[in-house]
Amino acid sequence: MTNKLFLKLCLIIALSLVVVFYLLNLLTYNTEEGMSYLSLEDKQTLNSWGKQAEKLYLSGDKQVLDSWLATKQKQEKTWMVVASFDINNIAGETLKSEYYQGYNLGRNVEWKIHLYFDQNPVMQIPFSDNRTSLLVYLPDSMRPGSYWQYTQLTLQIIVPAILLIFLSYLLYRYIMTPLLQLKVATREFSKGRFDISATKLMGKRNDEFSELAMTFDQMAARIGEQLTSQRQLIADLSHELRTPLTRLDIALEKENNLAFPSENIKRIDRESKQIRKLVEDTLTLAWLENEQPKLQQESLELVDLLDVLIEDAKFEFPNNIISSNFPNSIIVDNSSHRAAGQALENVLRNAVRYTPVGQTVSVTLTEQNEEVEIKVVDQGPGVPEQYLNTIFKPFFRVESSRTTDSCSFGLGLALAQRQLAAIRGSITANNEKNGGLCMTIKLPKR
Repeated sequence: MTNKLFLKLCLIIALSLVVVFYLLNLLTYNTEEGMSYLSLEDKQTLNSWGKQAEKLYLSGDKQVLDSWLATKQKQEKTWMVVASFDINNIAGETLKSEYYQGYNLGRNVEWKIHLYFDQNPVMQIPFSDNRTSLLVYLPDSMRPGSYWQYTQLTLQIIVPAILLIFLSYLLYRYIMTPLLQLKVATREFSKGRFDISATKLMGKRNDEFSELAMTFDQMAARIGEQLTSQRQLIADLSHELRTPLTRLDIALEKENNLAFPSENIKRIDRESKQIRKLVEDTLTLAWLENEQPKLQQESLELVDLLDVLIEDAKFEFPNNIISSNFPNSIIVDNSSHRAAGQALENVLRNAVRYTPVGQTVSVTLTEQNEEVEIKVVDQGPGVPEQYLNTIFKPFFRVESSRTTDSCSFGLGLALAQRQLAAIRGSITANNEKNGGLCMTIKLPKR
């Protein structure tokens, strides 16, 4: 492992943060500079005040100049003085020494005004003789940077947060893209596409994810070979088992045609049939589990199917009672007559087999919105609560709670569950309060 992804992420994060902080610093500086100067309108206003004050000053009427200064001060809520370069007050209020700034009595209208000072600066508008100036304490309405605090908050918190969120999104996409590609490959593999290649989906990526993709491809190839081999083995086993069983059936048929077949022949005949059923059920179960087919091919008249299955069960188990409660007709679309019939037959035979002689098995069929529900309730001993889900596993039998016979291999309910799943159905088991087991089967109507 070369930690390529770690190095890439470190490089991306470090470079991105340096660029972000540099751009933020540059943006903050330029924004502050742009907000530190008087607006063009305010410059023009101050210069016009200076020209008007100079005109009144040159007229020689100090009283009129003082009156004009007083009026402007009241209007603008500020302080104005006409003073000479040697700090002598000519008109207006007394010149305040705290506003004297080195070689200048005030700031030129073109100069920068610092946004961090608490007090407004004194602006100096020089007269044409360059010996006299109008000094104006800058009105609050003219001070630039009124929204600097909000701008500073935006530049220091909101903008960095947005940029970091965007960076996080890019990193998320960089990491999630290969994971989503692996997800696609895994989903396709689960559908049976064993030739899917996660490496091809990754493209030219070269890091830990590409190594993971290579490992996935190796795993997929190996599992695909195993599943193909398993399918071939099941096919070969099916053929090899059916052939001797067929020959055995032919031989037994000849012996059974004798006038007095021996008890051993009868026993062999019975065991042969059980072996054939075991083989058929096992192969069917293996096919359903390996292929996971979707058997949605035809419409199904559920009431007619159940009537036929119940008649067959009554013939096979004449000493038990089977009661039914069905509507006149229920059609189920996109289903399979064979899968539904075999599943329901297994459930019904299982219920009758474990119901004592003379007792009743109840079968009910109801419609519920977009699905139908079939309940098969027996009067047997039930199943311990901890085994209610386990009974659907192949070859599982609860010997201590439900009497079994030699004809049961524990495959009936396992087959039923998988056949129902192939037609989008489900089956659950629960014990009745008064004893017995209730099998609930649900099938979609469409």
